[in-house]
Amino acid sequence: MEILYLDNAATSFPKPDTVMAAMIAYQQNIGANPGRSGHGRSVEAGRIVFETREALARLFHIEDPLRIALTKNATESLNIVLQGGLKPGDSVITSGMEHNSVMRPLRFLEGRGVELSVVPCSPRGELEPDDVRKALRKNTRMVVLTHASNVTGTILPVEAVGALLRDRPEVLFCVDAAQTAGALPIDVEKMRIDLLAFTGHKSLFGPQGTGGLYIREGLENKISPLMMGGTGSRSEFEQQPVFMPDRYESGTPNTIGIAGLGAGVSFVLEQTVGTVRDQEERLISRFLSGLRDLRDDVIVYGPQDASRQTAVVSFNIRDVSASDAASYFEDNRGILCRPGLHCAPSAHRTIGTFPRGTIRFSFGFFNTQRDVDDACAALRELVKRKGNHRS
Repeated sequence: MEILYLDNAATSFPKPDTVMAAMIAYQQNIGANPGRSGHGRSVEAGRIVFETREALARLFHIEDPLRIALTKNATESLNIVLQGGLKPGDSVITSGMEHNSVMRPLRFLEGRGVELSVVPCSPRGELEPDDVRKALRKNTRMVVLTHASNVTGTILPVEAVGALLRDRPEVLFCVDAAQTAGALPIDVEKMRIDLLAFTGHKSLFGPQGTGGLYIREGLENKISPLMMGGTGSRSEFEQQPVFMPDRYESGTPNTIGIAGLGAGVSFVLEQTVGTVRDQEERLISRFLSGLRDLRDDVIVYGPQDASRQTAVVSFNIRDVSASDAASYFEDNRGILCRPGLHCAPSAHRTIGTFPRGTIRFSFGFFNTQRDVDDACAALRELVKRKGNHRS
């Protein structure tokens, strides 16, 4: 039985061939620690790391590549921002569609005296920018928003929120781009993004254990590092460096992973984000069209509009649990998807699916129209089977 991978919102698969090739080339031919030695292989490892920063800077329209700290994932990046940038008495605003990578650190900080405002979203996961404006207070320190929901794919109005914050320069704007880096255009200047957290293993096509954090110039003085230690720089001092990116990059980096990430980002740049976006919109449009004759049995959540969401669709089948449906899809059709709450209980409360959860099909750049048709056929088959069982 052929496998049909529809779990790209968790991690993209397959990766471009160049990603594995870059990782193998690093391990076989270099293998050294960047920035820790002066020999040629160490210098070559450092070059790989810097070229990955340069590629990321081009992708996100960041002028200085050194404004990007490389981390192991978006979760680490968000924790640096939230735990290092908020203190008791500060107010922080977020939305009702956030992943636990945002909500858990914020709930932790709420218990330590940070004031948290969660702006409600519509049952489709949509956010009104003016609701963010209304939530602003004199002590608001930060607004933290996901760029797109990992549950419904709903794209939040990040650029509009950034625009309304231009008159409040003291309020930092942090965007969680875990679901959108590489899949949607991101321009940190145009969108007035102060802090951009992203992961490498989704639409950037890198390996797991890679990610990064863009920090606007000057903010490194206001955001404490999450951990401290060896950086390969200023080794004569026992204090953590205060400059970017070393302030946030303690310990031996995942250089083999960074080599793969650089190749993944280069792939996106070669294809262009617009091409990736067009492909994913076509897939989602076809899938949503294929569900129209199943609406009596299949409940679809989110915008249900390919232009307003990423390549993610959450749904439920009446009288079938999400876990049972996912097991059926894998066992009978080879479809790999994700049921449950997707580490985003707040989003599921917003769309009315907590605690049951949903089934999530998340398509990627390498999926085909045939994959979409096979997914629709599997849904029809399960609905028919359910009907026959009831009769």
